[in-house]
Amino acid sequence: MINKCLFPAAGYGTHFLPVTKAVPKEMLPVLTKPLLQYGVEEALNAGIANMAIVTGRGKRAIEDHFDNSFELESQLNDSPKAHLLKEIKDVIQKSTFTYVRQKTMLGLGHAILTGEPLIGNESFAVILADDLCDCEKDGVISQMIKVYNQFKCSIVAIEEIPMDQTHKYGIISGKLIENSSSTYLVNNMIEKPEENSAPSNMAIIGRYILTPDIFNILKTIKPDKSGEIQITDALNIQAKQGRVVAYKFIGKRFDCGSIKGYLDANNYFAKNLQ
Repeated sequence: MINKCLFPAAGYGTHFLPVTKAVPKEMLPVLTKPLLQYGVEEALNAGIANMAIVTGRGKRAIEDHFDNSFELESQLNDSPKAHLLKEIKDVIQKSTFTYVRQKTMLGLGHAILTGEPLIGNESFAVILADDLCDCEKDGVISQMIKVYNQFKCSIVAIEEIPMDQTHKYGIISGKLIENSSSTYLVNNMIEKPEENSAPSNMAIIGRYILTPDIFNILKTIKPDKSGEIQITDALNIQAKQGRVVAYKFIGKRFDCGSIKGYLDANNYFAKNLQ
């Protein structure tokens, strides 16, 4: 069973300045719902109720959002607007939230390592709220849990991208697993390669299921040239041992870490309301 989901949420969100000077990027709304709530709901729909969130300075709005607001509820009780709080109240009642602060921003790998005290010695899911996914049936994490139950190793979600975009992603190479059209046994990963050195156009997106030995690997790998600890480097060590599977998920992803992707997501969900 995958019982916990880790949400790295300590980044500065510099692409969205000046709004992210005071508002955490994970709390930017797509329509009326913050990005992080979409991720929490995806985890809940996958049967995960324990949400472990890695935060940083200026992120108190995250804790406040996933907490009861007695003043607001008392104002809205018995009013025509009372139903507007039902969705978030359901999320709060069904979930347990724990938090730890990442004191220095040293990369995604470091953020995941910071969450170790909240996870313990068990496999866990990771959702990056920047990547908002819409799926007709099962969410991405639900799909990945099925793959994990089959292979019992770390799983990364992938999608095909244009070759001229490889410098923005971790890129995998691997062998298609027999009798499958969507799962690959990964043999190599490269963090943000240029087009001419990318092994494929299969990019890792912000969904992972990680086995707990990833923490010991993250403690021993060296930082990259920018001084950051990359989860791709840690996963590559597992991959060299034949213990990482890449899964081409079914659904649509929006890169809400970019202004264009964020606008595309709002337009997409707005059209679905009609």
